[in-house]
Amino acid sequence: MPGKVALKICPDLLSVLAKNTKTVVVTGTNGKTTSSRMIEKAFEDAGLAPLANRSGANLISGITTEFALNSNIFGTCRKKYAVIECDEAAARLCLPMLKPKAVLVTNLFRDQLDRYGEVTHTLAKIREGLEGTPNAVLCLNADCSLTSSLALELKNDVVYYGINQSAAPESKSVTLSDATHCIRCKAQYSYSYSTYGHLGGFYCESCGYKRPEPDVAVTAINEIAADASSVIMKIDGHKSVVSINLPAIYNIYNAAGAIACVKAFGMDSSLAIDALAVFRCGFGRMEKFDLGKAGARMCLVKNPAGCNQVIDFLAATKGERTLVICLNDNDADGTDVSWIWDVSFETLAENAGDYGRIIVSGLRANDLRVRLKYAGFEDDKIEIICDYNALAETLMNEEKPIYIVPTYTSMLDFRACLVSKLGGSRFWEG
Repeated sequence: MPGKVALKICPDLLSVLAKNTKTVVVTGTNGKTTSSRMIEKAFEDAGLAPLANRSGANLISGITTEFALNSNIFGTCRKKYAVIECDEAAARLCLPMLKPKAVLVTNLFRDQLDRYGEVTHTLAKIREGLEGTPNAVLCLNADCSLTSSLALELKNDVVYYGINQSAAPESKSVTLSDATHCIRCKAQYSYSYSTYGHLGGFYCESCGYKRPEPDVAVTAINEIAADASSVIMKIDGHKSVVSINLPAIYNIYNAAGAIACVKAFGMDSSLAIDALAVFRCGFGRMEKFDLGKAGARMCLVKNPAGCNQVIDFLAATKGERTLVICLNDNDADGTDVSWIWDVSFETLAENAGDYGRIIVSGLRANDLRVRLKYAGFEDDKIEIICDYNALAETLMNEEKPIYIVPTYTSMLDFRACLVSKLGGSRFWEG
């Protein structure tokens, strides 16, 4: 609200407040919050104490508010450095005002069609914002044909990151592609390998557009455990063992992007490597809670590609567990929930016996129940508990590990309920 009011009075206020701050901006569909936290930790370890919009208020009003709260009465920001998460659609306005030193673009997937439209529209908005920041170093996901295409038309320096074929995992979920045809000539892409969604070794046989060679490359995955990962990364020709304090393949991408961004900012990549082993994940992003007898992990989902990655993580997890899925259709979630039919819940149903309890919740719990029934789960074993207090209470004495898979606003509401009962930081403090 403060940012909204201030921008009415002074539309270019953000550019005034940010002019003396050296800024990193993180944008893209998935991984913005986690990547930002990784970079922020590296900055903190270097003694730079950056400003950061930890609450996830990533529109121009929220970013302006964050700078205003950290500025004096003369409009000078008290912080010399900033790590800012920026909504993809807001990048068009925010990037020219922030004039960042480095910009990390994580990936582009179909997300909230009622708000963003098709992925090419989102790409165009990011490109427009970057056109106003010619001095920023771009950190682009080499495996994403959409993200890496930004380098085709922009003259910025670029640092690429990605996962090489030697480290590519085998996805258990159905692969969905949001970029089947070449961004340049519209011919269909071919792939030498894929990681998930449309990410991987893409190439166009018609015009020659292909995955660029990454400067920060994951060359081997040593282990993806329930709580962490270990990989080998080749950074400017030198190999390093990198420990990541989070599981799942998409967090390996986030880690590689964070290293690329720290490198692009002019800092030693070892700072990012050290930070990855100990950083705390953002609220709801693989966050752990002392819920039940064996604990719980909350895995935020927002779109089919991200949800399928969580499903792959769950499919690789051993032992009997309790599964809670929460679906809302508020504005911040996207009002169209038809995307749940593009998610590979069938992969979970293949091992339905692993789930002692399956609970659906949220405003669209009934839609989830129907989707899970069609995926192959027995309808009479799917519980509906829409009240979050009742849901928390029923999970308090759960014997098995709990996995909570919520959409954005259901995550905020259920997380607040858990924090009130179990203790912990509020989402903007986490």
